[in-house]
Amino acid sequence: MNPFEKRQLGTTNVMLSQLGFGSSGIGELWEALPEDQVQATLQTAWAGGIRYYDTAPWYGRGLSELRLGHALRSKPRDEFILSTKVGRLLSLPKDAKNFDSAPWRGGLPFAHHRDYTYDGIMRSFEDSIQRLGTAYIDLLVIHDIDHWHFGTDAKVNAYMSQLFTSGHRALRSLKDQKLIGGIGAGINQLGTMQQFMDWVELDFFLVALAYTLLDQSVLETEMAAAAKKGMGFIVGGVFNSGVLATGATQDALYNYQPASAEILNRVRAIERVCASHNISLAAAALQFPLGHANVASVLPSGLEPKHVTQNIAAMSETIPADFWLELKSEGILAAHIPTP
Repeated sequence: MNPFEKRQLGTTNVMLSQLGFGSSGIGELWEALPEDQVQATLQTAWAGGIRYYDTAPWYGRGLSELRLGHALRSKPRDEFILSTKVGRLLSLPKDAKNFDSAPWRGGLPFAHHRDYTYDGIMRSFEDSIQRLGTAYIDLLVIHDIDHWHFGTDAKVNAYMSQLFTSGHRALRSLKDQKLIGGIGAGINQLGTMQQFMDWVELDFFLVALAYTLLDQSVLETEMAAAAKKGMGFIVGGVFNSGVLATGATQDALYNYQPASAEILNRVRAIERVCASHNISLAAAALQFPLGHANVASVLPSGLEPKHVTQNIAAMSETIPADFWLELKSEGILAAHIPTP
């Protein structure tokens, strides 16, 4: 598969390369990273041909946007696509000396609060373009209104109402002014897409963890409903936070938790089919989501240059149709699941 072939994102005018770069890792989610290592990683991505980059104010509490902005500031703005997110505003903490940056292992010492109002989204956008050093953002994503983060219907509905009654006007205004090229929402779990579609008008979804080689639970329900509306998809978390990159190792992670015995057994079954066709597990995981006609791009992360080169190589592997057919014949994938 050609990593740099472009696909249109839904009905927007934004064309994305099939392989992008997800920037949560350089916000130091798992470990603190030397600046020269991060910049070398981003330069490797650029030199390798990657032209779509996704970030967020939440990633490293501003650090990811600053680092990405530094790497891209000298690049021609019309040669790359940039997406970032809204929903959290950063500020000085009340007690800087004892500030806890969790869940980030590093990042910057800024507190955050949720804000999906008109003013909150406008301020978030303005803060982001300053950190990124750009006059416009190609894609703006509503970040993390779901049960994963809030836990209860009451909290989710309260923030959805804030977005519907106030914040969505800011998104429409930014798009009308051509300061953004598309409006999306990030989702992590089943049930969230439909709620967004019931409340607000969107161009696309950034689907994290919920449409992978191990989990297609959103395919026949919410993805199908969104596709009927002409909406596009970007897929993040294609490795389910680790296990589809590392394989079924003892310390493998699945959606940021230790992988269960059931998940490890399913991964081992996929690995056996990969071995019989002489392809890598990473290649299968990266290329799988692009079998869906409305998926425009996948967004693996990278903490060091070799991760980027490995992702480009895996995306470039040729996977025969027989591989996908064998996964289906073995019952690893259902027969109706779209594959490349």
